[in-house]
This record gives sequence, C-alpha cells and structure tokens, in this order.
Amino acid sequence: MEKVLITGGAGFIGSNIADRLIELGYEVIILDNLCTGKKENINSSAKFYEFDVRDKALIDVFKAEKPDVVIHNAAQLSVRISVQDPMYDAEVNVLGGLNVFNCSMQTRVKKVVFASSGGTVYGEQQYFPADEKHSTNPVSPYGVAKLASENYLYYFNREYGLDYIALRYANIYGPRQDPLGEAGVVAIFSNKIIKGASPVINGDGGQTRDYVFVGDAVDANVHAIESSFCGAINIGTAKETNVNELFYILRDISGKSIEEVHGPAKPGEQYRSVLDNGLAKNILGWNPSVPIKEGLKLTYEWFNKNMQI
Repeated sequence: MEKVLITGGAGFIGSNIADRLIELGYEVIILDNLCTGKKENINSSAKFYEFDVRDKALIDVFKAEKPDVVIHNAAQLSVRISVQDPMYDAEVNVLGGLNVFNCSMQTRVKKVVFASSGGTVYGEQQYFPADEKHSTNPVSPYGVAKLASENYLYYFNREYGLDYIALRYANIYGPRQDPLGEAGVVAIFSNKIIKGASPVINGDGGQTRDYVFVGDAVDANVHAIESSFCGAINIGTAKETNVNELFYILRDISGKSIEEVHGPAKPGEQYRSVLDNGLAKNILGWNPSVPIKEGLKLTYEWFNKNMQI
C-alpha cells in the first residue's frame, strides 16, 4: 500500500483524512508544527514529525520517508488574518507550499493533492454556482496565495511531471474544527450556543456559503489519490445556505432559546459563494452525501461532547 505524507495532519481536515487513510490501509506520515493543529488529533498509527513547512530542512524528511503521495493541507487558515498580515500569509501559504512542492519534485513524489479554496480563488462570483472555468480574481491575500500555489503546481507538472489535483474546497465544517479561531462559522456558532451565548451574525445574515461536511471532503481526497486527473476540481454541494439559516438550524438542534443577535457587516466579505460540483462527479466519482441538517447535527453533538467548558 502507498505511503502518504499529510502536511497539517494534526489539523481539522488533515487529521480526518489521516484517520480514513489508515482505516484503508495506507501508511501515513503526519507533518505539523502544532501552531493550530492538536496532538490529540494525531492517529497513533501514523508517524509524526513536528515540523514547519517553511523549514529548509523539510527536504530531509522527504528523503527519509520517500512518500508516494503528498496531501498538502498545512496553511494559515484565516482570510481575515491574511488581510491584516499579507506577508505572514504569503510566508506560510506561498513559500511553505512552494517548499513542499519543490521537495516533492526532488524526491519523485507521484502526486500532490493540494487543499485549495473555491470559496476565495474565484473572488466575487459572476455566476452561481461557479464552475472551474469561472474567472479567478481573488479579493483576499488568502485567495491570492491559494491560486499562486495552484500555478506553481501547474509549473511543476509541466516542467517535471509532478502530478497534482487542487481540491477547491467550499466551506468545510465538522468535528475537530477550531471553535476559537477566525475561520469556521459552524464551529464558532456551535461553541457559543453550547455555552448559552448568542453568536453574533455579521450584517443582515443573508450572506451565503456552500457548506461541505468534513467526511465528504475526506472522501474527495481518497478519490483524488486514486484518480489520474491533473488540475483543479471544485469540492462543493452546489447549494447555498445563509448565515441566518445556519443559526436557526443549530438553535433547533440545541433545543435552546438563544436570541438572534446581529453585528456590523465585515468590510470586504463576499456576499455569496457556491460551487458547481459537476467535474468532481464526472472525474472523481464524488458526490456529497451528508445533507446540511444532518452534518450540523453531527457537528453540534461532537462539540457538545468534546468542547463543553
């Protein structure tokens, strides 16, 4: 069975991917600097390196392990932090990614599966849902960095034959998402409601996102490892859910009488985002299988059990 190295493998999406691949019999190496990843997320059957993707010594890990496949999830995760500090965002998301891709090329990795962002690389959408042919005009440094990484992968494929799939994720949510960070409205709202507090809805709450349960995102990675396709693929549900709806569903699940509270709109926040998933269905044979209400129930129950303070 193939050996897979997962950068950011102690994080939310990466650790869920690691668990599934180990179940399927893959040999898994996790690389994470534990900046936002957590040791308790690391599967005991995986080999673990506490390591930063920006470190020049990363090549030594690649030479020692010789992975067949690299799943690159390590990232600065917040759009808002990228706006506040674009230099830091680029250091982690562009230079860190480039280091991973260069090491992959040098050690003859067969394929890189890259966690890109369909929610940000397209910018303000001109049509809904956005397919992969939609123009890419990111309006945040985070989106710019994700698109730059895709372009580097195209270069490494063209010049050195390094195969890749860039999974352009919609909004992934589910167990292990950080409820205290800037990213992840589902986790943040769940945490607040569990504590009996009212989460703050930015603006009128009509802004929409395409929410994908983490288990479905994991499935996409498994299909990507097995696929011969090279390029970018959207991972979304093609369905929009606005923030108000999200709050009402979570409140109903909780059974609590939490009041709706609105705050000022966040400047520069995209109002609508939703991804076409036709290519993922046709090329990967991937279909999102967890409806939003079921996914939110699973997520809320996980937080209620694991995060109560």
